[in-house]
Amino acid sequence: MHDLKKQGNPTDHLANERTFLAWIRTSIGIMAFGFVVVKFSLFVKQISLILGKETVIPQTGYSGIVGIVLVAVGTVTAVLSYMRYKQSEQQLNTGNYKHSSILITVLTSFILLVSIFLIVYLVKSI
Repeated sequence: MHDLKKQGNPTDHLANERTFLAWIRTSIGIMAFGFVVVKFSLFVKQISLILGKETVIPQTGYSGIVGIVLVAVGTVTAVLSYMRYKQSEQQLNTGNYKHSSILITVLTSFILLVSIFLIVYLVKSI
């Protein structure tokens, strides 16, 4: 019975898996948002070409870059969440689990910076 407890409770492993899946959903959401931002930028460029040169649509070019960065961050989030999942699994198996909030801190900081950038971008475009 002692060996079973040392390897981690099955509910601990299931919670680890649920956390991993939540991070994967988050990364997919970030990538989807980035994809939409890039495609919207391309849509605006195509509409301006269809409408002709007499219609001037201000284009700073930031939306394409922001979209690509968001897709990249979503990808990095998926990789980091998998690494954290495997690390937690190993710690649960050895009975030596240590909490880490590095992924949460980094992702929250990035989302805060992107939010501030988008707010400034939207205020300047009004």
